[in-house]
Order: sequence, then C-alpha cells, then structure tokens
Amino acid sequence: MHDSYSELVLPFGSSSENLEQYTNASGGIRTGELIEDLDSLAGSIVYKHMLSPSVRALGHWICFRLNPARDLRIGGQVIYTGTNSMEIAVKMESIGNSITEETVMIVIHHNRVHQRPLVCRNATIHRASKVNPLIISTPEERALYSLVGEHMKKRRQSNVLRSLSREPLSSSEAADLHSFYLQRGQEEDGIDVENKERVWMGGKCMLMFPQERNVHQKVFGGYLMRLAYGLGFTNASMFTRGHVRFLSLDGISFARPIPIGGILRLRYCILHTVSTPEHHVIVHVDVKANVVDVKTGSEQTTNDFRFTWCQDPEEVSTSPPRQVVPKTYEEAMVWLEGKRALELGSEIRGLRTK
Repeated sequence: MHDSYSELVLPFGSSSENLEQYTNASGGIRTGELIEDLDSLAGSIVYKHMLSPSVRALGHWICFRLNPARDLRIGGQVIYTGTNSMEIAVKMESIGNSITEETVMIVIHHNRVHQRPLVCRNATIHRASKVNPLIISTPEERALYSLVGEHMKKRRQSNVLRSLSREPLSSSEAADLHSFYLQRGQEEDGIDVENKERVWMGGKCMLMFPQERNVHQKVFGGYLMRLAYGLGFTNASMFTRGHVRFLSLDGISFARPIPIGGILRLRYCILHTVSTPEHHVIVHVDVKANVVDVKTGSEQTTNDFRFTWCQDPEEVSTSPPRQVVPKTYEEAMVWLEGKRALELGSEIRGLRTK
C-alpha cells in the first residue's frame, strides 16, 4: 500500500508569489484551490500505483486549521482496490521551522456515486481495465483497507440501492415532504410573496477573490466581462442548439465597484431573437451582475452587459429558427428594448462593411 505514497509541498510561508495565488478575501487560504490540487494529486497517485511506485511513509491524521504563514505539504496513497477502481486517501500538513508538521485535513476520493470517478480504463478499447491489487504489509494498512476502503464501498452500494431513482419514498419521508410543502413550498395566488424565512433552491453566486483585484483594490472590470461573456455565450449556444459566432458587444455599464470578498450574482436574459437573410438566427443577450449583501440579502446592480451572437453558418439546420417570446407585459418591454438594440447593431455593422 505504501508504495503509491506521493507528496508535494506548496510554499506558502516561503514564497509570497505562491501565497498570492491561494489567498482568499479574508487573508486565509482558498480551500477550492487546494481541493483542485488534491484532486490532481489523487490522479497522479493512481498512475503511480499502476505504473512505477516508490516507497514513502504514511503519516498521522489529525485536524488543524490552515496557517497561511507556513508551507503546506499534501500527500496521499492508494488505500483500497477493487476490480477496476481505487480509493485514494489524501492528507494536508502544515510544516514550519518551530513545529515539524501537523496534519490539517484528509480527503477520501471515492470512485462511484456522487464523487469523481477514479476508475481504470483501457486507453485503446476505452473499457474498464483491471487494476493492480494491493499487498497489505502492516496492521495500520490493514486497518485502512478494512475500515476506510471496504466501509466506503459498502456504504456506496447501500446508497445506490436506497436511491430515490430506484425505490419510492418511505411513508415517513412522504409525510414529512408533504407537510413541508404545505407549510413552505406553495406560492400565494401564483405570486411568490416576500418571505424572509423561505429561500428557493437554486441560484448561482460567486465569491470575489483578491486575485481578481485592480489597482483600486476592487474587482477588475475585465474579469467581470469575461464572466458575463461566458454566461451569455453558453446560453446563446443552448438557445440555438449549436455553436454561435460572436457579432458584437452592444453595451457595458459600470454602476458601482464590487469589493473584494463581495458576493456576485450573475443573471442572463435572452432579450430578442431575429432571422435575417445573412444569419439563420441572431440572439441578443443581457447579462446583469449584482452584488449581494450577505446579511440582508438585498442586491444592487453593478454591471449590465449586452452581447449579440449569431448561429454558426456551418450548423444551420433546415428546421425553422427558434424565437424568444415575452410572457408578461414587463417582458414585452424588455423584448422591445432588445429589438431596438438588434436594429441599431445591424445598422452599425452595415456601416462598418461599407
């Protein structure tokens, strides 16, 4: 088991440059970045187990808080193998001059339901391939193999069998769900009235990190433009059901700056669509960026972006183009705004080609 052990040191305490890339808005370490590193390390461990392992020792597992003033060592190894899948244990340790080491976290990478797969596949035939079995050589390794690996495997199998996609709700679960729906889940007269105790599921918010700051210690406007463009492009592609080609940036407004550590909510709306002799379908998209007050939940619009895409000529089908349709009077006003913007954009593009 210990043959697959691998480790990597992230020099936070000894490299200010590296620390800058991992610092969060509170001056600590960005956990999401570390999770990405841990996932990458787990993948490397899998290859090491299958190809050419070397011997390292296994440390102790305790939980401490991350210290950005000290370097961080991440390491892990294969602790369980099935027929064509593996379990990887990954740990993180703070290391410094006064204290040799202290482990801060352990992450188990599963290979089945709800977790990133670590399953061996044949690169030629693209089918499952058998993995190298583990040789257990110490009581500690036996404990890991049995208590962690086999336990997690049995729990996953149990979860699959109990999944709601396979079995109906139990009578108590059905009663709880119905009672909760009657109390909280209904809209009044078709309109969602304000209810501070109720929060609908879903929605997308993003935390702004210091890596995206400008010289004024606010979020860089170019970064916001990149986020808005990506969101608009994705939804324009989904609307046309194919790849789209960028036509124009029709408008940008910066109402107020976004502070580092602020919560950003992005919303998109396809304002208007039209077909022309030149383009099968043109899509005009509005993306709004709002900063959210965590304590009150109130929002203020910080940026408004307008983009126009057209369907890629190589992906035009023979079916009629889809059209966005307003459902309410308010949406109709927005629809007309989009129509005006498309007409203006078409006029400007016409002038450019002359």
